[in-house]
Amino acid sequence: MMKKSRELRRGDREVLLDAVAGGDADATNGYGSLQNGVFLPPQCFSAAALEDDVHHEDPIHMSCFTRDNQAASKMGNYFRDGRTKIDFVLVWEVRSRSKQRGKGKSNRSCEEAQLAEWRDKFVQNLQGAGLLLEKEETANEKKTIHFLKVSVPWDVLVYYAEELCLRAPLQAQQHLDLNTSSVVLKRLCVPNIMVEPVPNRPLDYYTCAFRKSKMNRFLGSEDRDTYFTNTQRHQVVHEILARTVYGKRKRTEVGVDRLVNEGAYAAAYPLHEGPFKLPSHEIRRDELNQRQVLHYYWARWCKWYKYQPLDHIREYFGEKIALYFAWLGFYTAWLLPAAIVGTLVFVSGVMSMDSNTPAEDICSSGAKYPMCPLCKTCEAWNMSDICTMAKLGYLFDHPGTVFFSVFMSFWAVTFLEFWKRKMATLAHHWDSMDFHEEEERPRPEFAAMAPTVEENPVTGVKEPYFPEKTRLSRMFTGSMVIILMLFVVIIFLVTVVMCRGVISVMMYQSGSPVLRTEAGTIANICSSIVNLGFILFMGQVYTALAEQLTKWEMHRTQTQHDNAFTLKVFIFQFVNFYSSPFYVAFFKGRFVGYPTNYGTLFGMRNEDCGPGGCLIELAEQLFIIMVGKQLINNIQEFIIPKVKAWRQKRTLATVLGDNDTDEPRRWEEDYKLVPCGGLFEEYLEMVLQFGFITIFVAAFPLAPLFALLNNWVEIRLDAHKFVCEYRRPVAERAQNIGVWFNILEALSHLSVIANAFLIAFTSDFLPRLLYQYKFSNDLNGYVNFTLAYAPLNYTDYPRCRYKAFRDNDGSYTLFYWELLAVRLGFIIAFEHVVFFVLRAIDWIVPDVPESLELKIKRERYLAKQALAENQEALLVS
Repeated sequence: MMKKSRELRRGDREVLLDAVAGGDADATNGYGSLQNGVFLPPQCFSAAALEDDVHHEDPIHMSCFTRDNQAASKMGNYFRDGRTKIDFVLVWEVRSRSKQRGKGKSNRSCEEAQLAEWRDKFVQNLQGAGLLLEKEETANEKKTIHFLKVSVPWDVLVYYAEELCLRAPLQAQQHLDLNTSSVVLKRLCVPNIMVEPVPNRPLDYYTCAFRKSKMNRFLGSEDRDTYFTNTQRHQVVHEILARTVYGKRKRTEVGVDRLVNEGAYAAAYPLHEGPFKLPSHEIRRDELNQRQVLHYYWARWCKWYKYQPLDHIREYFGEKIALYFAWLGFYTAWLLPAAIVGTLVFVSGVMSMDSNTPAEDICSSGAKYPMCPLCKTCEAWNMSDICTMAKLGYLFDHPGTVFFSVFMSFWAVTFLEFWKRKMATLAHHWDSMDFHEEEERPRPEFAAMAPTVEENPVTGVKEPYFPEKTRLSRMFTGSMVIILMLFVVIIFLVTVVMCRGVISVMMYQSGSPVLRTEAGTIANICSSIVNLGFILFMGQVYTALAEQLTKWEMHRTQTQHDNAFTLKVFIFQFVNFYSSPFYVAFFKGRFVGYPTNYGTLFGMRNEDCGPGGCLIELAEQLFIIMVGKQLINNIQEFIIPKVKAWRQKRTLATVLGDNDTDEPRRWEEDYKLVPCGGLFEEYLEMVLQFGFITIFVAAFPLAPLFALLNNWVEIRLDAHKFVCEYRRPVAERAQNIGVWFNILEALSHLSVIANAFLIAFTSDFLPRLLYQYKFSNDLNGYVNFTLAYAPLNYTDYPRCRYKAFRDNDGSYTLFYWELLAVRLGFIIAFEHVVFFVLRAIDWIVPDVPESLELKIKRERYLAKQALAENQEALLVS
């Protein structure tokens, strides 16, 4: 294997040296093979290079900027020559020696010396890799901030473009209309106010994997400055930075990410494409930079009804972030019909409230139905006291809500089926359909903490190793911690339930007729607000705990680490957010008992559903938890990045200044921004919302409407964060939204089961339907039929009524068992019908559209033509 590796390296070096020899006279210096994770340029083997290495001269171009002396050089995303692009910036801060002596910390000095040594070796290896470097400094009496600007020359770019399988253009094709609604409205000749022409839209090409030997076959290869996009250049530089050694390889002292974690660098980031604000003077639209285009046409609030410029987002941020915004926009668009139907269902309930026979019977009953006390110290009450709640309960429990729950079950799975088609179209359109993550390198934290080093069976390279048995034992321990935390959530839930009971008793004993009538509603709202506070607090605690547990489990790669962390947090947040609604929907009122035989918990009588039924209480809980969480999250997303950016600018203002009189330096302006927080929190928020609008939608038809309103705000908040407040993240390739799609599928199937049980056991739909079938079609006498008499031995309030299908002895009636059979039969029929239709939709709607299959075939044909000589060589060999 080692012999084969040496032959490959020798071959690589010969190819690259030949390319240098045959290159242009003014081209960048040639570069040799990939050795020990870095390129070794040919000049390193010369005597001059060896002499330079002996004298430790710093060949980095350096310019020192202070507040008193600022060079008048061209600023922006270029070196001082005005031609070399800045592809990456490394930043580190050094405190002045006087401050260090004043603190008298020798161990800190030793640590800083170690970090400086790592930086020096890292920079030398970057130079050896062929990267171009230029250094800037900004200083005051307290500290110096160093900015190392990194650029990748053409030859290195070409080498890595082939190694990373970047896509190269073969033939231009017509722009793809990514919005289905635009196509439909265009066919119907209906004006579309959502369309807005965005300047400088990236061209669309048929592409294939880049090959240096076939460069003349690719479009635009003669223009070296624009052939590779800026995001592709960033990917190449980040790949080199991630591979470059800065210490001892056997300790896996490799990569810029670990250097940032160790504190050798304060930050490492690509630059934004200039400012996001439009210039004060008039400028043509096609002269705007990419960042200004995204801000003006996407991130502003007045663009809330416009299509997102997905091609521009992908060109600037990469496929991974573009897919998130594509999914969020697609999900928001699909929420529109769900919100319309849900609103119509709610309005139909409002309009039919007066025709609700059971509610009218309750309101006109007077003292006809004396009800048993709701607590030990409470008094009897009349059914007519809850007239208002009985009418309001009909809003969330009428035949329309049953239809809507069936509709949303079909909506959820159909949405995911069509998203798969959209995802495949975008993956092909953005040249990531065939993208598969290569063998990942170990995470920096894993490399730093792994106890041993062993050979990787795939790459043959020695890497840090953590025993699998130890990892499994740690994962098991972590699972026990998760279960313990879930029990903590259950304890909080029981606390909330008891709090609700105490508040209800206090309301009943107050003596006020209003408070006594609305005691259940007041207690439910108060406890829901308390529960929301518990949920948000426990969510923060557990996210921090899950992060530490996942680090302790020592997952080798970043993907494994992220998947384990995502699974932990989602399981906990699922129980954290949904436990209370699940309790109200499926358990509350099921274990109440009856007079003389009430069920108790810690000496308190078990909760019964309120006067309007459990569905209205569930709707109240969903409104408070879902809408309250959305409001709090949006306020946090709006305020927290601004506060962080203000603190960052304030901290750096004494060194960097405010640049009011000087032309801004892009690397300094971006250093003042907030590091990108990633997409985990964004996905988690939307996935939890998806669960709220699908699992419990039968009780809250307005949930899709509130979700739609929230998502319109969410898109602009996230867009503004990424364009204006975050440092530019390194573009990452992706072909889908990852594990989140699997979670969405699980939630969509769970929603079918949950809605079936909700309609069968929580709603009054089936009891009313069975009563209509057996007794009275117009529901006359239904209220009296649902009320049982207290047993004869209940002497406190003889002959009082309570809601249950029981006889005078407390035993279940025949109607109860008939109703139970109907309920179970409904669940089985509902699930089978819905899942059968869903499988039919899955079979009818292909994952890849037919038009896309033709494009794929066309692209493969063009790629075969472009690489025909390679194919022949393979056949001959």
